[in-house]
Amino acid sequence: MKKLTSLADLAELLPASEQKADTPKPKIGYTGKQQVLKIALDTKRRGGKTVTVIAGFQSNPTELDTIAQTLKKKCGSGGQVLDNTIEIQGDHRIKAGETLLKLGFLIQ
Repeated sequence: MKKLTSLADLAELLPASEQKADTPKPKIGYTGKQQVLKIALDTKRRGGKTVTVIAGFQSNPTELDTIAQTLKKKCGSGGQVLDNTIEIQGDHRIKAGETLLKLGFLIQ
């Protein structure tokens, strides 16, 4: 048997149908265009505590709650949904951005 020295060698063992990585389907908003989200850091009205704010969602409330739960699990932090924005406790701009890109959103 051939010695596997890299991930490319390991990928050759998979059937051709499973070798392609799935690209996320773009999330379409109410306007018919792909949703563009803004991620910002905020400390106002929070006693100096930092919160990552993600705004620009055009989703129904149940989908927004599901996205918030996913982000809270990935970031290992608490958070809430307020007025079509998601607030995650702490500075999680990078983790939240990576997770949202995998879900098919554009980040600004």
